[in-house]
Amino acid sequence: MPPNKVKLALITENSARKSAYQKRKKSLMKMASELSTLCGVEACTVIYSPYESQPAVWPSPEAAQQVLSKFKDLSDKDDSKTKMLDQESYLKERILKAHIQLTKQCIENREAELTHAMFENLSGKALYNLNIWDLNHLELLIEKNLMDINKRVATLHNGASSSQQPAAAAKMVTYEATTKSGQDMPARRSGPQNVDTI
Repeated sequence: MPPNKVKLALITENSARKSAYQKRKKSLMKMASELSTLCGVEACTVIYSPYESQPAVWPSPEAAQQVLSKFKDLSDKDDSKTKMLDQESYLKERILKAHIQLTKQCIENREAELTHAMFENLSGKALYNLNIWDLNHLELLIEKNLMDINKRVATLHNGASSSQQPAAAAKMVTYEATTKSGQDMPARRSGPQNVDTI
């Protein structure tokens, strides 16, 4: 049976929150130790909490200071390569991405609504509930659909023409081959014909 999904929200009860902190702090440090041992990487954890006067540090304050010093030296050299963000920059980036996705979804929803209105109008329903702004957008959508249809028709027409050309060429090659071999010679000749009899 799969475990229950944990709700990622602040635990309101203080005792339960403290118990969860102690449990997860040990789990986090254990995972950091396993990561460092199994993969041969340098790692450290520093945790500040209101339940302890000093931060919880793994593996030791000195080792953590060395790892953090290396990290600081790397970040000072070139931030563009490490792609590091502080909390404010990270949130701004997430907000920008969410805004772009929202704008895209609004455009798709708007187009779907106008497409539905277009098909309702084709079925005979009047467009009384659309204002001038909606009608202008609907006109643009219809023009776009007509352009797409014309392009598809042209593509199908070009495909049909190209498929007929090889068949005509094959028929011409067959005719020339039979003519050269003495078969299926043309029966009609221009001008009078002299027939010698023995």
